[in-house]
Amino acid sequence: MLTLLSMFYYICLRRRSRSGTRGEVLNSRRAVESGQRALPLSVEVEQYVKEVLDFSSHYGSENSMSYTMWNLAGLPNVYPSSGDFTQTAVFRVYGTWWEQCSSAPQPFRRTPQSFYSQDYIEVAFEEPVYPTALEVLETYNPGGIVQILACSLNPFSQNPPVDIRWEVLWAGEPTKALNPQARQFSPSIKQINFATNLIRLEVNSSLLEYYTELDAVILRGVKERPVLALYKMPMIDISDLSDGEEDKEAELALRCRQTGNGKHNMGNGYFDKLPYELIQLIISHLTLPDLCRLAQTCKLLQQHCCDPLQYIQLSLQPYWARLSDASLGHLQKRCSLIQRLNLSWTGNRGALTLTGFCSFIRACGQGLVCLELSCCHFLTESCLETISQTCTGLQELNLSSSDRLRPHAFSHIAKLTQLRRLVLYRTKVEQTSILSILTFCTELRHLNLGSCVMIEDYDTVASMLGARCPSLRSLDLWRCKNLTERGLADLVAGCRFLEELDLGWCSTLQSSSGCFQNLARKLPRLRKLFLTANRTVCDTDVEELANNCFALQHLDILGTRMVSSASLWKLLRSCPQLLLLDVSFCSQIDARTVQDLASHFPRVAIKKSFTQ
Repeated sequence: MLTLLSMFYYICLRRRSRSGTRGEVLNSRRAVESGQRALPLSVEVEQYVKEVLDFSSHYGSENSMSYTMWNLAGLPNVYPSSGDFTQTAVFRVYGTWWEQCSSAPQPFRRTPQSFYSQDYIEVAFEEPVYPTALEVLETYNPGGIVQILACSLNPFSQNPPVDIRWEVLWAGEPTKALNPQARQFSPSIKQINFATNLIRLEVNSSLLEYYTELDAVILRGVKERPVLALYKMPMIDISDLSDGEEDKEAELALRCRQTGNGKHNMGNGYFDKLPYELIQLIISHLTLPDLCRLAQTCKLLQQHCCDPLQYIQLSLQPYWARLSDASLGHLQKRCSLIQRLNLSWTGNRGALTLTGFCSFIRACGQGLVCLELSCCHFLTESCLETISQTCTGLQELNLSSSDRLRPHAFSHIAKLTQLRRLVLYRTKVEQTSILSILTFCTELRHLNLGSCVMIEDYDTVASMLGARCPSLRSLDLWRCKNLTERGLADLVAGCRFLEELDLGWCSTLQSSSGCFQNLARKLPRLRKLFLTANRTVCDTDVEELANNCFALQHLDILGTRMVSSASLWKLLRSCPQLLLLDVSFCSQIDARTVQDLASHFPRVAIKKSFTQ
């Protein structure tokens, strides 16, 4: 049965590939007949990044340059030195620690195995060129780059092309370098037939031991277009473009049913004998493009491939470069039962319009419980209004890095009273909107307000969380600028079920107030605690965690000067589930202490970054 389905699929793919090959051969012959010759290559141009246009996340603050993506512009700041430097570009996460947390979203089915990307950055150069080489200077924990793409759009041009194209210059799997030292990553790239000055790097840091750091990107290329018509062109005779006898026999075997008298009765063969549910189960393992191709083979399989049950959950993120209003219109008829939808990274630079997105949501969004819209810069207030009016049962909403939404647009989220998970990382949400959301969305379990710089008073927000959201399980306040011990006390008093709390770079919290000790006593379920770059964290705080938070798995105390090895020994003995401990730039914890702790507690990943 599986063999028959495979044969159908094979025939479809072969016909499509042949139709494409026919065009290539004809173009090749025209090029030969017209006597075209490759133009002489001009002098190769070398360029560094002029401007960082877009990115999915960064470790740094929106109001500074340390560890931000904007460091990727210009000449190298660090290379060839290695280590942890603030002048580099650093993404927000690394490893698999974030995926292990309860706040992590469930993966989508049908995600292609070749799609590894977790983060991205888009950079622009001064002049469009036909790329001949591209080099990325990685200064710490290299190996995260999995894809490099080029765009036909010139971001500095006043006349953008009607059809914007993205071409993959290089793609690979995530890797882990043998050592964290600096390197110059220069993969062999594909030749393309348009000039570009817009490059996109996509990154997967899941195999890395620590944050990867990028220092600069170099684009090399020529201004004159080389003729690519004969480049690696397969020589196929024109007479070979028709279907072969083996294809006809295979099609006949699949389309016909042999009767007792030796005559062929047209039908669906053995597929007629298979239960409908079994065929549905088989094709549920196909990716979305394969599903669309299979639908073109016969009416029976088209019926199966268009069944709304195949589209209960749908991730379009892997196809961000090709998704358009027409794509959503084509899928609209199939998505009447959709419950989980991922449109992250899609629609930018006019690929999706307000009309196309809202039309799809109105037609298919009534049953949505999860909607991922990370880095969707086409979103407007009308989009959020449509979501709030249509997706009344929505439980998960991710607007991470959709930083072009205006502040007042977020007030519509307050109408989604069944929300359980809300991600507003790097958005322009303001205090009035977030307080309104917390007033009505009292069932929140997971909330991310990291790097939301337009919230003026985090104490008020924390107090409201403690009063209105007692079921909160995770809270990300990464780089919130004005949270004090008063707000933190109200938060931990009301949200006693908190398991994850990120207070990284919250410099207004002072250990001398007893806020961290109070936190440890009030939150015994705590599994993840980030106190990154809080210089005041001391031994007493760590010991209080050891006395109360026995389920602790992830602890980050990077940058403190007041924690000694004695309190770390106690913590590691008291918290048997601990998996991650970051003591980078802790002045009292040297490399020898880290080595000693690691030898006694081998299951714990103890992080200690360095600078060379």
